[in-house]
Amino acid sequence: MHIHILGICGTFMGGIAQLAVAAGHRVTGCDANVYPPMSDQLRAAGIELIEGFDIGQLALNPDIHVVGNAISRSNPLLEAILDRGLPYVSGPQWLAEHVLQGRWVLGVAGTHGKTTTSAMLAWILEDAGMSPGFLIGGVPLNFGVSARLGGTPFFVIEADEYDTAFCDKRSKFIHYRPRTVVLNNLEFDHADIFADLAAIETQFHHLVRTLPASGLIVSNAGEASLERVLQRGCWTPVERFADAGGYRTEGDDACGQLVLKDKNGEIGRVQWALTGEHNRANACAALLAARHVGVPFDKGLEALGRFINVKRRMEVRGTVRDITVYDDFAHHPTAIATTIAGLRRKIGDARILAVLEPRSNTMKLGTMKNQLPESLRDANLSFCYAGNLGWDAREALAPMGERARVADDLDQLVEDIAATARPGDHILVMSNGGFGGIHGKLLARLAS
Repeated sequence: MHIHILGICGTFMGGIAQLAVAAGHRVTGCDANVYPPMSDQLRAAGIELIEGFDIGQLALNPDIHVVGNAISRSNPLLEAILDRGLPYVSGPQWLAEHVLQGRWVLGVAGTHGKTTTSAMLAWILEDAGMSPGFLIGGVPLNFGVSARLGGTPFFVIEADEYDTAFCDKRSKFIHYRPRTVVLNNLEFDHADIFADLAAIETQFHHLVRTLPASGLIVSNAGEASLERVLQRGCWTPVERFADAGGYRTEGDDACGQLVLKDKNGEIGRVQWALTGEHNRANACAALLAARHVGVPFDKGLEALGRFINVKRRMEVRGTVRDITVYDDFAHHPTAIATTIAGLRRKIGDARILAVLEPRSNTMKLGTMKNQLPESLRDANLSFCYAGNLGWDAREALAPMGERARVADDLDQLVEDIAATARPGDHILVMSNGGFGGIHGKLLARLAS
């Protein structure tokens, strides 16, 4: 089959492209911006890439067009496909029909922690010799790639609640039909497509309705929103984690320990490289999901001792003059607060300079702007890039007083941070995008 992918350079669609090639299909694709690192990965896989959406691409005459959810009506190539009645399908639907069909799918859903938990789960199965396939919204450093077809029936997928495509406004995860599912947490997000938290809960319940009675739901006991979802109807066994009377993880960031417990006490422990209560909860969920496919807790814990986190999750980009620069994907207020808290526990009283780009659709709309001062509370100083925002970042961060600084120009932001930083500081950069290459610019400026 020849498939032509519209919007191929996103992490998800690029992953589908690589899976399709591995499955023996011919793949071509296009995007508005064809650039590394995804473009390099795709070309290395033998995929022909086209910049832009010119209707001349119809001459490729693929068997089907696979349309990413970044493609909207008025896109010239999509309009031509519709006008001519050519076959098309969404990315999640193509994946479900041509890759996931007949496999034991392990889906990881939730507002936060999907990528890290998916990577943990895939690594636990890999370490146990189960050779899983996976599609993850980041690059797990244990594997070095975001997608792999795998050599067994097991397939781990990051189960995103964002909508599927222009033609299908259900959440992506509805298509995956998992047998094992992790419900990590559930908060309001994606204000561009969901009116409120109740609307997202409805999508999560649609997911629950697709699970077989022989499957397993691994759910965060501390989330009232997830309990509401399950109370609407559940036909699948549930194991809860983060539960004081059940499965939970504890640990000490200072000595790097992860301890798994249940109602009877300690099950096992391991030394590992991650920090933060959120990552310990992610680990508990991954261990329970892996046990459902036959990996005992002791083997899962051993694997986590060899786990390397996902790229752009508290990734150290460099240290100059004893000033360390980190890159993190945090962009929702809860994730921002959790990430800063994890770093604080790791470094003690050293200064944290938080650098934030409010880039997600939700953040650009200003829906959560009033939560930012509280989410940045544990940072000594916070720097916010206000370019292209539709709301006043200075006003939103005013409650922080002199602890918050705002810049509309990226180069000026770099200068302000570099002028403020001193030896021993930790500069934590948080964005769900490339942030204009700020990490490299900061390191270069600090070195000069």
